[in-house]
Amino acid sequence: MKTKTLLAGLAMGVALISMPAAAQKSADTLRIVLRDAVTNVDPYYNQLRTGLVLSHQAWDGLVYRDPDTFAAKPLLATSWKIVDDTTIDFALRRGVKFHNGDAFTADDVVYTLNLVSAADSKVSTPSNVNWIDKAEKVDDFNVRVKLKKPTPAALEYFAMVIPIYPKAYREKVGPEGYAKAPVGTGPYKIVKVEAGQVDFERFADYYADSSRGKATIGKLQVRFVPDAATEMTELLAGRADFIWNFNADQFDAVNRMPALQALRQESMRVGFLRLDAAGRSAPGNPITNVKVRQAIFHAIDREQIAKQLVQGGSRVPPAPCYPSQFGCDAKAAVLYPYDPAKAKALLAEAGYPNGFETELVTYVLPQWASSVQGYLNAVGIKAKISQVQVQALVQRCSRGECPMDMGSWGSYSINDVSAIIPVYYGGGADDYARDAELIKLVESAGTTMDAAKRQADYSKLIKRATEQAYWVPLHTYVTTYGLSKSLAFKTFPDEMPRFWLTKWN
Repeated sequence: MKTKTLLAGLAMGVALISMPAAAQKSADTLRIVLRDAVTNVDPYYNQLRTGLVLSHQAWDGLVYRDPDTFAAKPLLATSWKIVDDTTIDFALRRGVKFHNGDAFTADDVVYTLNLVSAADSKVSTPSNVNWIDKAEKVDDFNVRVKLKKPTPAALEYFAMVIPIYPKAYREKVGPEGYAKAPVGTGPYKIVKVEAGQVDFERFADYYADSSRGKATIGKLQVRFVPDAATEMTELLAGRADFIWNFNADQFDAVNRMPALQALRQESMRVGFLRLDAAGRSAPGNPITNVKVRQAIFHAIDREQIAKQLVQGGSRVPPAPCYPSQFGCDAKAAVLYPYDPAKAKALLAEAGYPNGFETELVTYVLPQWASSVQGYLNAVGIKAKISQVQVQALVQRCSRGECPMDMGSWGSYSINDVSAIIPVYYGGGADDYARDAELIKLVESAGTTMDAAKRQADYSKLIKRATEQAYWVPLHTYVTTYGLSKSLAFKTFPDEMPRFWLTKWN
């Protein structure tokens, strides 16, 4: 209601929007407002999409993935050779500088890979790097990387989630100092990190032959706000040039504003309901009963959520992964059509004819969580919503304290199920199934380069995971973007805003 009132009021006051936006264009500063605050901008020590977005502006990896074709292209590495199933040789680019002026060499690559893949590294998403055994320096511009196991998606990981540290600088300032004043080699450099804001400037010495291209806009100012309503308010009041993931119901209204534009693009992100099948949150949790979990599947009209709430072409994935990812076998999935009567019958069979009370922990838009809550309540499952920030949910659920949580996973935009399946079925902190058979299948699929065997293992895993109703895939995400008309901005299906490619109109 607050946002609708604001939209109506500002439609009569165009100057409130157009004048500040024009002023920021003249100042060559793109003002970005986001609601998922990053507590640590070091890309290895947060698992938020916001953190990944910031990382890609300021850091480079060895490889660049073309956002249109998904082809691997040179970046900090000029070429690579797959020596065998567990060995990759990288030839490194010469003449690259870090933001502090240090020269990039093999020492930086070896330091980074060995540090983050170490058993005691405490990186936020171990599955992104724990397949790396070690990196060895061949000479100043050649590195050999040994893998613990065959990793078919290795180049995707090197492109999307393995940025390179400056060895000398990070050793000098330490992890805490680095988080406060990070240094990379990317098209933008971070010039200020403080509570609630991160400022970037275009890196004048960025290498000219980068596959990414040089940044055009001079400055990025990223501010964090607590909720979606505040985020929209900032856009409408002309204090922001870019927001995203706003409520789809506001899409057409934003597009009607004379100085604003709204865009949308289906992304590789999957919304889900994770169920505590292993009983980590409390002894005797009703959700440990498979019939209760199957009842939850039947209770929720996921097609309606995708069509009416998410909108923009959102789909319900049959399997617990994004449909285009290698290994995401929709045909192997057991399907659960919306059937509240069947849900009630299953609850009665499980010994809960009158339902039960539980908690639903979430950070998603309140309207979406309330919809799921309503569907569950209709079959007798009274779910109390605990609305929290993303980081708070990540920390709490990693400790095993969430009987049911509603969130999303973007797979770090990696087009392979190895970026999602091991997270939720591999036995780690985010696995609420703790199914020994699935853990074995994750390991089997992750230790072979044989595509047919990988597919077979993942198909078996998907069949069992859906039979047991461990994890409810609710919908694909359709990313909504709200931005000033003074911006020329292109969307991509991998959910990565490339601000270095953005220009002023």
